[in-house]
Amino acid sequence: MKDDAGIPIGPPPPMPGETFAGPMPAISDDERRAAERMQSHVQKLAGDIGERNIWRYAELNSSADYIERILTDAGYKVGRQTYECEGKTVANLDATLAGGDPKLADEIVLVGAHYDSVKGCPGANDNATGVAGGLELARSLAKAKLARSVRFAFFVNEEPPFFHSPMMGSVVYAKRCKERGEMIVAMLSLETMGFYSDDKDSQKYPPPFDKFFPDTGNFIGFVGDTSATDLVSRCVESFRSHTKFPSQGCAVSDRIQGIGWSDHWSFTKQGYPALMVTDTAPFRYRHYHTAEDTPEKVDYEKLARVTAGIGRVVQALAK
Repeated sequence: MKDDAGIPIGPPPPMPGETFAGPMPAISDDERRAAERMQSHVQKLAGDIGERNIWRYAELNSSADYIERILTDAGYKVGRQTYECEGKTVANLDATLAGGDPKLADEIVLVGAHYDSVKGCPGANDNATGVAGGLELARSLAKAKLARSVRFAFFVNEEPPFFHSPMMGSVVYAKRCKERGEMIVAMLSLETMGFYSDDKDSQKYPPPFDKFFPDTGNFIGFVGDTSATDLVSRCVESFRSHTKFPSQGCAVSDRIQGIGWSDHWSFTKQGYPALMVTDTAPFRYRHYHTAEDTPEKVDYEKLARVTAGIGRVVQALAK
């Protein structure tokens, strides 16, 4: 099979380890409390605030203020990178856990998520779940002793019409990182992570990946283009080694539909190794980019299990 440009499409490279299968273990007390915190974040962003973008400017600013408050309460100094878009000032936010090894502290593991929502959509799964995951990771790692630095970033303007444009928040941010000579050794974009189904045929794919991946949408995916093959493999191997949750990994050409559909794309374009962590969004979640993307659709216990696993991946990358 070939893509639209006539480039042959073969099977994706195999991933290390085996995906978890079978009954889930009982959720831990820590994961249950994390689920409650993340549900509170999603409810605030997608329920109380609702649609948030440059056309709902007050709501967009309220979302940024909320993220800043949660990070500040966790003990971080929060930075704002502002720029002008459509005659309005918009902002990316970040907070950094400094690395403790003088030889490695300048190397950065960046965990990012966009906090805006598409027009007409409250954006619970897309992408309040990613923001909630980033905030929970920042909280849980706040006192961790790691060799490399870990940065948590929250981007504006990921959704259309700014997607893959110079006004996309992560494009502005990644360019600034490159200009400063920052050494980002891994970028993980948390994107639409809260919907899972055990039903057969609940998972779809762009062709020909239905031939290589399961038809049940109960897994979390680690997705990147071919430049991120090593990072995807490392993350999948790490996740599978310590987290009892189904997982899949894919590192293929970004000509394939969906491979570049998040903020990792911006970092890839600047030469940084980057991937997306996702429930695969429209290939599974029928409320994607609709007014029905509301907080009660999210599976918070599974989101908490996944986020805890990502936290262990981030710690491994930052050692």
